[in-house]
Parts: sequence; C-alpha cells; structure tokens
Amino acid sequence: MKFLLLMYAEEGVWPPEEHALAVQESVAVCQELHDKGQYLSAAPLQPPSTAACVRVREGKTVVTDGPFAETKEQLGGYFLIEAADIAEAIGIAARLPGPRRGVAEVRPVMEVPNLPVSIPHADQQQA
Repeated sequence: MKFLLLMYAEEGVWPPEEHALAVQESVAVCQELHDKGQYLSAAPLQPPSTAACVRVREGKTVVTDGPFAETKEQLGGYFLIEAADIAEAIGIAARLPGPRRGVAEVRPVMEVPNLPVSIPHADQQQA
C-alpha cells in the first residue's frame, strides 16, 4: 500500500547547518527503504515564498502568491513510500528527522485506475 508522508514545520525552524544534516539523515532512511523495495519518491520543497496558489472560479483562473494555508507550519517536503499498513508507515515517519521539529502527516494514497506510469527524466535514470 502506498503512503504519502507530508513534512510540515515552521519556516526557519531548521538552521542551515542542521537542515543539511537532516537532509543527509533523510537520504540514508530513503536508501534503507529503497533496499527493501519501499522507497518510491521523496523531495524537499522550496520555501513557501516561492509558492503560487491557483483557483478556478466560474471559469476564471486566479493566482495568488504564497502558500495556501494561513498557518505557521508549512509543507516542507514529502516521502512517497510502500508500507504494509498505516502502523508501518507511521514507524517509518518516526525515523525521519522532520517530526523532531515539526509534524509528519501520514496519509494513504488512493489508487486510481488508468493513470499513466511515471517515467524518470534522463538525469534521474541510473545506468
């Protein structure tokens, strides 16, 4: 079963040097998950100031700057994993550094038939 682990934290809660270490730690967990066939994808996000929100109302597109939510905690990245159940997914989320300073939302992914299969970009393919 696929799970999306969404990492939220207050902007600036990770000093740059500690963030770099947290990224390295996250990569190590991803490598372990990959070795077990559980890793699907992961990526940190650019700061909320780079975000745009798109709404379509009555056929008109409205774009606003910044994150959607008016909260202190912002979406900082994600991990897409395979796990037997939500308990295993929660255990994996707890191994990541993100929840130490923020929160990890663990959510099952809905399976939708007939979606195209993702193909890695040339720079992501391994020889």
